Amino acid sequence: MRRAAVVTAVIALAATLATTSPAEALENGLARTPPMGWNTWNTFECSINETLVKQTTDLMVSSGLRDRGYTYVNLDDCWMTWSRDGSGNLVADPAKFPSGLKALGDYIHARGMKFGIYEDAGTMTCQGYPGSLGHEQADATLFANWGVDYLKYDNCHNDSSTQQDYVRRYSAMRDALQATGRPITYSICEWGYFDPATWAADVGNLWRTTGDITNNWGSIDGIYRQNVGLDAAAKPGAWNDPDMLEVGDGMDFQEDRAHFTLWAAMAAPLIAGADLRSASVATFSTYLNPDVIAIDQDPLGKQARRIATGDGQDVLAKPLQDGAVAVVLFNENSTTKTISTTAAAAGLPAAGSYRLSNLWSKELTTSDGTISANVPSHSTVVYRVSPGSGTSIGTTQPIQGASSARCMNIEDSVADIRDCDGGSHQAWTFTSAGELKADGRCLDAKGGTSASGTQLIPWTCHGGANQKFELEADGSITQAGLCVDVTGGDKPAGNVNGTPLELWTCNDDANQNWQLR
Repeated sequence: MRRAAVVTAVIALAATLATTSPAEALENGLARTPPMGWNTWNTFECSINETLVKQTTDLMVSSGLRDRGYTYVNLDDCWMTWSRDGSGNLVADPAKFPSGLKALGDYIHARGMKFGIYEDAGTMTCQGYPGSLGHEQADATLFANWGVDYLKYDNCHNDSSTQQDYVRRYSAMRDALQATGRPITYSICEWGYFDPATWAADVGNLWRTTGDITNNWGSIDGIYRQNVGLDAAAKPGAWNDPDMLEVGDGMDFQEDRAHFTLWAAMAAPLIAGADLRSASVATFSTYLNPDVIAIDQDPLGKQARRIATGDGQDVLAKPLQDGAVAVVLFNENSTTKTISTTAAAAGLPAAGSYRLSNLWSKELTTSDGTISANVPSHSTVVYRVSPGSGTSIGTTQPIQGASSARCMNIEDSVADIRDCDGGSHQAWTFTSAGELKADGRCLDAKGGTSASGTQLIPWTCHGGANQKFELEADGSITQAGLCVDVTGGDKPAGNVNGTPLELWTCNDDANQNWQLR
């Protein structure tokens, strides 16, 4: 574990925890919903510079991330020189940031974003740069002068051995930040050693509950299990932080979506850690989903509660401000599992029927109270559930692919993907007979049979089995156990305009994932 390995003195977790009462509770009015943004560490570690940060800031604007709420651009460790200047101030590394951090902050602010920075509550940062212990007010004042809006405050190279010491060190920076008069969101990063969920709401706006995340499923799943039971501590202005997002940093498509969904359900900060400049369309389709973001950013400020667990299958329920509940079905197993719960178990009032809105496929269904789905390996299905009814059957809308952001399209005798244009050749209807129709014709498995590799074409509707399709809860569209697939769309070059559709063995990849628009 990167940060924990360099802590000079941290006693065993089994030690008896001392108690303390901070002098003043944190009431800074910030982070009323979990912070969203980007941080340099996960991908770049110490290889950071001004150009990288500016390019990423601009991309966050042009890609729509800023407008979806990702407003913080945060430097992590290694932004400074190895020693303070003659006046005792921190100095930005001039080779990495030749314009200085005040200018960088101005650049970020001019684009409607916020500027975040990193420091450490010990004598040195985790990478050996000057820490803030004993320099809290000077450093806070410097950050305020630079226009900093967010401070991530780490825990390396400290001599603390009790909870009281931890609260004292973190409270010192809290008070210093408040004394500057500048609103600075305060992120405590003590890795969950001294149960910060029990005290940190008086000190910071968010607090790390776990060790450092890495870009593999074991890390994501383990951190989820550490954080999921801390729901009682979360509230507006005070959030459990299971670390940054690894979406787009090397895991597969379903794992990325599960990671994002679980963090949103747990009201966690959504801080991207990938190199967004090279992120795929599928990665952006995950980061930009407005309905899942809305679950994370719901102003009621509740973290999801786990209402069922066992055999690698969890069910989470998150109450929302409008009275609905977000229900997450989570499969940790290596094979697809059917996971079920009820609206009553999720805390919803008795009703004759319930409206289930699938937040990834965008399908609407009506339920008598049962909530159930086949959930792929290492994946989730998430519904927004409320009393009422609704159905996507019989409605007409475009169908967009996750790997391309293009729409299912019919062009003469071909079914393919094209830029979404709102035309009738992209207006699809799932009929009550199980057909998928556009422009008066049905999607058809060519040749009258269903087999892997069969091209899909538009054809006169005739009610045959090769014209029956179903939108699954995981976002795939299936026929006879096969999936509608963008041919070659598992490769970056395979998602261009005119790429044909075919049936293929279901594999849970992005080129077999669809949503109604």
